[in-house]
Amino acid sequence: MQAHAGFSKIVTDESLRETVRHGSEEYPLQSYLEDIWLFDFHCVDWHWHPEVELVLVQTGRAEFLIGSGRYTLEAGSGVFINSQILHRFEAAESTVIPNIVFSPTLLSPEGSLVYQKYIHPVLVSPAECLVLPPGHPALALFSALFAAQEAEGARELKTVELLLRLWDLLYQYTGAATASCVPQASPRAQARLQIMMQYIHQNYASPISLDDIAKTVSLSKSSVRNLFCHTIHTSPINYLVQYRLKQAAKLLSATESSVSSIAQDTGFENIGYFCRKFKEAFCLTPSEYRKRRRERRRSDSHVSSMDRKPAAGHQPVGGHAVGLSGSGQR
Repeated sequence: MQAHAGFSKIVTDESLRETVRHGSEEYPLQSYLEDIWLFDFHCVDWHWHPEVELVLVQTGRAEFLIGSGRYTLEAGSGVFINSQILHRFEAAESTVIPNIVFSPTLLSPEGSLVYQKYIHPVLVSPAECLVLPPGHPALALFSALFAAQEAEGARELKTVELLLRLWDLLYQYTGAATASCVPQASPRAQARLQIMMQYIHQNYASPISLDDIAKTVSLSKSSVRNLFCHTIHTSPINYLVQYRLKQAAKLLSATESSVSSIAQDTGFENIGYFCRKFKEAFCLTPSEYRKRRRERRRSDSHVSSMDRKPAAGHQPVGGHAVGLSGSGQR
């Protein structure tokens, strides 16, 4: 399997919820084959979804920021990401990650005895994720699941069978079997974080202070700093600067505006500071970045920039591709 060679990005709403529909109402599962390195800025940026996600690191090495944790995963390892958990993947080299996003209602409908006894306890357990090192017994089921997406015949039936076996392991390893009533770790903190990030996304072009950010959730500035650092491992002001730099990079690539105009349009009052921070982030000056992206577009003119899309492959019930053969992007 080979990941698609084009640039990709995650598309979210202002709450950072991913807007792509994973599968169909009749079959709420979608598989993807992706290379983190090929995403814009070499990362699958912050997002969440109500579905759970299974990720296998096929090649390379990546940093997985999931909820309040940061994990380094090598080739041969994997991770289960729970429902509604903010996450982001980063790579410093080509890192191919077959992954499956699915709704647990595929295994049993809400309200059923199976859902209430075995599925819901995992979703509300304290486990934001479950990291699986090489050799973990669940990884064999991961691999079988991805292989099943390319199989002929009763692919959906085989997929559900494997998912049920995998869920049995998740039920044991997440502690849900003995802690089925424990609430998800700090949902209020995550909600506050999303409100502050949404405020930054909507107002980044204007002057923003730490006090402005704190007022959106009625917290002290020190509490806001602690929440950002504990949850996404950076300060609120650094998150603001990095977000502004990403917006500036997009404008450099897509418009003819001058560097000084772009700096001003993305919230930077000092052109020298903007250029210095841009070079720190991208290892190129703004002008060099614009030139490099134009050269890349010319050399890759046969590959269009696109959002994450399903892997090309077989068509299950509902007409949504779930195979991992060919290009794989959300």
